[in-house]
Amino acid sequence: MRAFRDRIAVAGIGYSPLTRRPERSLASLAAEAVDAALADAGLDRRALDGLATSPSMPRYGGAKGTVEGIDVVTPWALGERLGIHTHTRWTGSTNGMVTQAFMEAAMAIASGVCSHVVVYRALHVPPGSYINYENRYSVGPEQWLAPFGFSGPPSWAASVVKRYFEMFGYSRADLARYIVDNRANTCRNPNGFWRGKPLAADDYLNARMIADPMSILDCDIPVDGCAALLLTSTERARDLKRKPALLTGFSAGTHSPPTGVPMTLDDIWIGCEQVAARLWEATGLGPSDFDTAQLYDGFAPFVYLWLEGLGIVPRGEGLAFLRDGHGSLGGKLPVNTGGGALGEGRLHGMTQLAEAVIQVTDRGGERQVPGARRAIATISNGLTKATAFAISRDEGQ
Repeated sequence: MRAFRDRIAVAGIGYSPLTRRPERSLASLAAEAVDAALADAGLDRRALDGLATSPSMPRYGGAKGTVEGIDVVTPWALGERLGIHTHTRWTGSTNGMVTQAFMEAAMAIASGVCSHVVVYRALHVPPGSYINYENRYSVGPEQWLAPFGFSGPPSWAASVVKRYFEMFGYSRADLARYIVDNRANTCRNPNGFWRGKPLAADDYLNARMIADPMSILDCDIPVDGCAALLLTSTERARDLKRKPALLTGFSAGTHSPPTGVPMTLDDIWIGCEQVAARLWEATGLGPSDFDTAQLYDGFAPFVYLWLEGLGIVPRGEGLAFLRDGHGSLGGKLPVNTGGGALGEGRLHGMTQLAEAVIQVTDRGGERQVPGARRAIATISNGLTKATAFAISRDEGQ
């Protein structure tokens, strides 16, 4: 694994607008983000010979939209739309998190299969509820979960938070500082969905409850839109328009809950620790080697659980770390400096990866961590398909 260290770079970042209910198709938004990533690197479509994503829909229960270009944008369809299908050498389409596609793209470049690959995540907010359990009959694990309303991630996460609060004596008030800080970070991010809309602690404490103690402000914000990252070799990246960010290493998790319960506090801890151990093994780095952390926040509690799983703080101290401002801009380890999925929008890890690149290339503007040399990005909740990345400043030019 260390043979790949710093050989692959992210040379371009592209976004479409992140909104709710846009008038444009998802395919159009995806094409815009890809073109923006290419332009950011000083390239055009002729240079692109690889596309990768995870096109699956983030919806639980009932019907899932699968209409090409409207609900999903596969790399094959996007290649046709971009007019690059005649010279595309590789397409990747993973199930699970899009960051698995990011790993595959890096290896496609390292192996010489491709020169320039764009990894993108295009998401559509379908009409109706995110948790639209419409089935009259449940099969498999759902037969034990759905009758109790336990068939979606918010309820699973809520049970984890309850257990954590009970074990360590916290309450929602302890998380208010982080939520407020995170929204302030979002307001400094031009791509953030909630930019221009700061929060106060009382806004968080009085927010509508989704699954007690999980409120709507503990959940990421669903958006229509796309983010794209252009990967190439570090050698080629140094001749492009932007200063590159280097991929120092990555890891993936394989821990699954043995009980069949979708997630528990113990399983998240074990899974995060497994992902971290593999990242340290792959990179030779450790928890004290990073200047900023971009930690997955499909739900807010994942942020402090990742702090603990990575070994940045001991178990039970992650929420205190955030409560006491150590994750704020100017703190010991600034966390989710662009607002994460809670503030920028639900992009299933692309938010964390893009912000890590931004920080180590000094592109963060008023949210920049001064002199940030290394950023860690973690995706998902530590269980199977979770990933982590070490992104570094290019100091070899």
